[in-house]
Amino acid sequence: MTRALGFWCAAAMTMLAAGQAQAQFFDSRDVMGGGPGFFGGGRSGSPIQRGQVMLAGYAPGTIVIHTGERRLYLVQGGGQAISYGIGVGRDGFRWSGTHRITAKKEWPGWTPPREMLRRRPDLPRHMPGGIENPLGARAMYLGSTLYRIHGSNEPETIGQAVSSGCFRMTNEDVADLYNRVSVGTVVVVKN
Repeated sequence: MTRALGFWCAAAMTMLAAGQAQAQFFDSRDVMGGGPGFFGGGRSGSPIQRGQVMLAGYAPGTIVIHTGERRLYLVQGGGQAISYGIGVGRDGFRWSGTHRITAKKEWPGWTPPREMLRRRPDLPRHMPGGIENPLGARAMYLGSTLYRIHGSNEPETIGQAVSSGCFRMTNEDVADLYNRVSVGTVVVVKN
């Protein structure tokens, strides 16, 4: 009798543990897949809210980045633009110019450039895409430069000058922008 009771208790504990493992797996997939626990919920909210502004002088579909304002604008028709908060390059890493988006990637892997590894030899040589990756949920590559518009797993850096020249957005905002632009989109960066 004691053996049978022990067997049933062990079986019940195993089933309970399996149910918890499945629940944890589901939660992880929900986060990785862009569920409410990742985009737009909790810590992924931007300290600078997305909005609509007037921005004349650019063709619809153009991305205009004002590093001093810590804003990225996606120009719409009628002089309107969607405004997103961004993190920009710290002192010595800001730049200006005009490029095109040459590639777009979802959950991109990250390989720090040689220049960055010289400054920070503690960095990994490569990091696969995922929630812990510093490029976040999406990346749009700018011309033949080393720079990108990308997501971030540090939403508190939005509005700050902390990067090595890339433009950071919350994962929610970068996914929104990613879905609105295509390879070939013109990106104008102004200091």
